[in-house]
Amino acid sequence: MTAKEIIKILKANGWNLNRIRGSHHIFVKESCRSVSVPFHGNIDLGILGKRILKQAGIK
Repeated sequence: MTAKEIIKILKANGWNLNRIRGSHHIFVKESCRSVSVPFHGNIDLGILGKRILKQAGIK
């Protein structure tokens, strides 16, 4: 799963881009903790992608 795919899923579930710090995109959602996505183009994030979605509360 790439960062582009994860960002698409987050946006579809109501997460908004708050800021970009270096190569990390920080997403926020009301009444939830922020989620950081390391953006490195089309590189597969592997298990990290699943962990990011789990932290965001998306199955």
